[in-house]
Amino acid sequence: MGYELVRARLQAPGRSTLQVMVERNDRGTMTVDDCAAVSAAVSERLDEVDPIAAEYTLEVSSPGLDRPLTTTQHFRRFTGLEARVELDVPLEGRRRFTGRIVEVVDDTAGPNVVLTAADGEFRLPFRSIRKAKLVMNDELIAAGHRWSEAGRSP
Repeated sequence: MGYELVRARLQAPGRSTLQVMVERNDRGTMTVDDCAAVSAAVSERLDEVDPIAAEYTLEVSSPGLDRPLTTTQHFRRFTGLEARVELDVPLEGRRRFTGRIVEVVDDTAGPNVVLTAADGEFRLPFRSIRKAKLVMNDELIAAGHRWSEAGRSP
């Protein structure tokens, strides 16, 4: 359909919500019509396959400025910006890191996200990243204005 899946997540308890986050392949700005088109297509497919037994609400959205980073390509694309990263497995005694994305380095054990934080530089194994997102700050807001003026999303 011309969209990239950023994240799909089933949130519970209570009435579950299936959150589907997408962005345009051309990096153009997501519109309400884009979200409606994706919602209709996903809803139709879910009705056919019926993979979720419980009752749920489908929610389709764009990633927004402080978007989640779910692939190594996302980290590469947003090199230079600040991110908040949480690991499944502690590294140097901690699970949470906030810092500037320096690069993604591929090695024999898999890709590592290099982050420069206030207390040093860290190589975070991509396979251990539980969740990550860009940090909402003045720099990201300014970048968002530049992206918007260019007619594209982050």
